[in-house]
Amino acid sequence: MGRVAVLKGGSSLERQVSLRSAARVEDSLARLGHDVVPVDVGGDLVDRLRAEAPDAAFVVLHGAGGEDGTVQELLEILDIPYTGSGVLACMRSMDKVLCKHLLMEAGVPTPEFFAFNETAFKGLGAARLLPAMEERLDFPVVVKPAAQGSALGIKFAGAAADVPGALVAAFSYDTRVLLERYVRGRDLAVSVLEGSALPVVEAVPQEESFYDFESRYEIGRTTFVCPAQLPETVTARAQALAVATYDLLGCHGAARVDIMLEDATSDLFVLEANPIPGMTDTSLLPQAAEAAGIAFDALVERMLELAFERAAGKAVV
Repeated sequence: MGRVAVLKGGSSLERQVSLRSAARVEDSLARLGHDVVPVDVGGDLVDRLRAEAPDAAFVVLHGAGGEDGTVQELLEILDIPYTGSGVLACMRSMDKVLCKHLLMEAGVPTPEFFAFNETAFKGLGAARLLPAMEERLDFPVVVKPAAQGSALGIKFAGAAADVPGALVAAFSYDTRVLLERYVRGRDLAVSVLEGSALPVVEAVPQEESFYDFESRYEIGRTTFVCPAQLPETVTARAQALAVATYDLLGCHGAARVDIMLEDATSDLFVLEANPIPGMTDTSLLPQAAEAAGIAFDALVERMLELAFERAAGKAVV
């Protein structure tokens, strides 16, 4: 059994979700016999890690600092094996605009979109292009900050009059935003473990018109169906798209890919990838693993084993 630092919290807007994920992981690691070192990530992170000298780090940081490659770079320098995806995969996944460009270039279906930064919007006249963008995307559209997770800052614009307010909200989270064609349909999540897809989870919001931050994390706000009740061919297509996205972005260990199944066409569209999936009671990776016969403790142990395997592979090279 090893000494495992659980990296959690931090200063991102997803701090509370991270703390909830970490609590479950810490309990699991303790049950598995590991020496658990909880680390609430802050300015003393490097000093803490040097002082604690863990054998590995279990990363349950969500949002900026945790999913964008920042903490992974530090762990690489400190030569500490860590769970989840590496620096480049995190950077690719966290930046929704970069991710979507990569998906489009690779021929992976993703909803049509336009993206611009605050400088272009305020200083280069991009605001005057909104009617043209809206016409090409048609309504409704989804307005998203480029680099937030857990549905933070995402707004639904049903008409042109809704777009300015949605942009203001998105710009409050990030300096770059995207306008994306809204895909009306079923919200699917496919977790990938070691390059293989787990059973598909469908998220069914009970009230909201779409799956927002609150409905994602408050028990009772969303019904989760796993395995999702889908034709076998659709399940297979969704899982294949998830694995293709995981491979394209260079993910490692466990990751989750969010996909929409369009009602009108039955087409599947990849929305984004999450390189550090949540581990809370309502998170989708643990639900999918359980449906595949992998208990939570077994999932945690395997994610940790994969961290050591990757580190060993690098050492050999």
